[in-house]
Amino acid sequence: MKFSSTIKVTGMKFSKGKMDNGTEFDSTKVYVETELDSSKDSAMGTACAEYGLGKSDEYQKYKHLADSLPFMAIAEMEIVTNGTKQKTIVHSLKPIEPAKPSGQGVKNVAA
Repeated sequence: MKFSSTIKVTGMKFSKGKMDNGTEFDSTKVYVETELDSSKDSAMGTACAEYGLGKSDEYQKYKHLADSLPFMAIAEMEIVTNGTKQKTIVHSLKPIEPAKPSGQGVKNVAA
């Protein structure tokens, strides 16, 4: 199931290399602020959840945003399953530009 969601990205990291047994690995993880399950009244607030975001080259696309963390983005996501477990994959991120000030502040009118 594919969907779009506005998310708050709090961090990213990539891993690329080869394990001792010769198996290669190459991935990017994105950390997203996610609401805790408060349905049982045993949790409140948010935590960061880890989602896959493709290979290490994906990290390079967002590296310039390091000073902007955390940042809001529109994420194209997909929920997939192997028949037993399900996971959510992030396919792409489109950072949302913060609103620029209009230059017109609220005027304080004294009585």
